[in-house]
Amino acid sequence: MTYPHRLLDDIDTLASFQGWSKEVYEDFFKLREGDIDEDAFRIKHCRERAILTIDMTGFTLSALQVGEINSLTRIFDAQRAALPVLQDYGADLIRCFADDIIALFRSPGEAIDAALEIHRRIERFNASPLASAHPTVCCAGIGFGRVFAIGPNLAQGDEMNRASKLGEDIARGSETLITENMYEAVAGREDLVFERQDQDDLLFPFYKVSEVH
Repeated sequence: MTYPHRLLDDIDTLASFQGWSKEVYEDFFKLREGDIDEDAFRIKHCRERAILTIDMTGFTLSALQVGEINSLTRIFDAQRAALPVLQDYGADLIRCFADDIIALFRSPGEAIDAALEIHRRIERFNASPLASAHPTVCCAGIGFGRVFAIGPNLAQGDEMNRASKLGEDIARGSETLITENMYEAVAGREDLVFERQDQDDLLFPFYKVSEVH
């Protein structure tokens, strides 16, 4: 049975929706047609990066309880406090969407240090006169490894998926959770405590990170 509906095969039109670049769409067509193999695609598009995903707590609830503008200003304030940290710690890429922030680092250590510093600065901001009556806190998930440097965040693949799951769905306010790959990259640090987490409803284990006090 052939597919009975129209497929969008025009590369310029596909790229206009900003999912991937024109070059990436061209390479996917080559992959489908057998002109390149998966190894060639990986060599061209993969990079090793630490992926830090930041989510903000209570966005939906705050919109319901205190209104849309208040919930948006919570994001505004959190971005003002968090984004300078990512700049200071040398993030290669920073992207914001709604109440999420994605940052890529070449060094896994810098990604963890940035996450912990964001928690500190958000706490200080929320204790200052600058904070609103309903301030937010951040949750962090971090992965490390080979990702496809394609799409708006220049990071797609398994480690990106895991980092996003940890940061957006599992971590609670002020928590930093990391993947196994990330743990293996930073496990030797004596200034950090790593607690292995095993949840039955997840497909992969992860670690909670805290600082030694």
